[in-house]
Amino acid sequence: MNQNLNFRAYFQCINEDCRSTYNVDEIVYQCKKCGDLLEVKHETNELKKRTPDEWKQLFSERYRSTIFPYVSGVWGKREWVLPEIEEQNIITTGEGATHLFDARLFANNLGVKALYVKQCGISHTGSFKDLGMTVLVSQVNQMIRRGKKIRAVACASTGDTSASLASYAAKAGIPSIVFLPENKVSTAQLIQPVSNGARVISLDTDFDGCMKIVKQVSQEVGIYLANSMNSLRVEGQKTISIEIMQQLNWNVPDWIVIPGGNLGNVSALGNGFEMMLEIGLIQKAPRILLAQSRNANPLYRSYLNEFKDFSPVEAKQTLASAIQIGDPVSVKKAIKVLKRFQGIVEDASESELSDAAALGDKFGLYNDPHTGVAIAAMQKLINKNIIEKNHTVVIISTASGLKFTEFKVKYHQNEIENINSTYINSIYRSKPNLSEVMDIINKHL
Repeated sequence: MNQNLNFRAYFQCINEDCRSTYNVDEIVYQCKKCGDLLEVKHETNELKKRTPDEWKQLFSERYRSTIFPYVSGVWGKREWVLPEIEEQNIITTGEGATHLFDARLFANNLGVKALYVKQCGISHTGSFKDLGMTVLVSQVNQMIRRGKKIRAVACASTGDTSASLASYAAKAGIPSIVFLPENKVSTAQLIQPVSNGARVISLDTDFDGCMKIVKQVSQEVGIYLANSMNSLRVEGQKTISIEIMQQLNWNVPDWIVIPGGNLGNVSALGNGFEMMLEIGLIQKAPRILLAQSRNANPLYRSYLNEFKDFSPVEAKQTLASAIQIGDPVSVKKAIKVLKRFQGIVEDASESELSDAAALGDKFGLYNDPHTGVAIAAMQKLINKNIIEKNHTVVIISTASGLKFTEFKVKYHQNEIENINSTYINSIYRSKPNLSEVMDIINKHL
C-alpha cells in the first residue's frame, strides 16, 4: 500500500481572486483563467495528522539514508514535496542534505553572533537547481510512462539550470533542449549540458531574451517547460528551509540571506518556512534578505518604493551571471514572501560582490560570485545595525565556486575590469633555494 495515499499536491493560481486549481500531471504553467503563475499546494490537514515531533523524527530517520529514494534530501521530505510520485519514476542524483558551513571566525570578523553558509552548490551538477530538477524530471518521467506525449524538456538558462536539466534528463532518458545567452556563461557551465547530450542553442541575446524564446517553444506540442515559472521546479528547492532547521536543531535563525535573479528560489524558501509554521515544526519565522546585483536589480528598485509597482530593467553584464535577469518570472511570488517575512532587498556593486566573495574565502569558503552578492548585502545591513550583534544569520550559497575559476583567477591577479581587488593573495615565485624560500615565508607570516 502507498504510504502517501492520503497526501496530495496540486497546482493553485497565486491570484487571490482566482485560486483555480489543476492536477500536477497536467501540462500547465500559468492559470488558464487569469494568466497568473501557479504554485504547488498541499493538503495540510492531512499532513497535520502526524504531530510535529513525528515529522521531525521521520525526517531525521531518512536524513542521508542509504535507502532509495531517501538518499536524496529532497525525497526524504517526499510527503511535503510530491507525495503521489511512484518510486520507480523518481530520478535522483542524491541531491540535497548539503553541508551547513559554520563560519564562526567570519562571524567574529563581521560582528555577529553566528554565521552559517548553506552549501547548496555541493550537489551533482554544482548548484541548488538540482533540488528542483529532481522533482520536475521525476514528474515528467511519470507523465511519460502514463502516456503523456512529451518529446523533450526545455529551459532558458544563465548556466546552472541548463546543467541540471541536461543531467537529470539524460539519467531519465528524456531529450533536453537548452537556450543560453551567448558569451554570458562560464566555460564550466557551458560545457555541462553539452557533455550530457542536451541540444544546446546559443542565442545572441540575454537571459530574458532566451526566456521569451523558450516560452514560445514550450507552446509546441510535446516540449515541456523546465524553468521556474513551472512551479514543479521550485517545489524541491523548498527543502532548503527544512534542512537548515534540521541542521540547527530546529532553532530558527534571525536572518536568511539569499541571492535573487529569477526569484523562484526565495519563493521556495518562504514556502518551506510557511509549511513548517503551519504544521507546527517551528513557532516563529526568520527575516529574509534578498540580495541582487546592482547591474540587475529590478526587485531592489521596487523595494525602495515599498513594492508599490514593479518595472523590468535591461540587465547589464555582471560577474554574478546567474542572476543577470532584468525581468524575473517569479516576482509576484517573491514580493509575497518578502512581505510575509519582513523582508529587505539590497544590492551590491561589482566591486562589492567581488571583495565580499574573496573576504569569505579568507575564512575557508570558496564562494561563487552570487554568494558574494549575498555576503555584500549582509555586510550592508550589519553596518546599518539592522542585522545586530546578537543575531544568527544563514546565507544560501547557490553554486560551487569551482564553476567560476576564471572569476577567482582574475580577482587575485587584479585583472577584473574597473575593479581594484582588495584581498589579493599573490603567488610568490622562488628558486628552489631554502634561503630564498625562507625570506618569503618570514616576510609574509
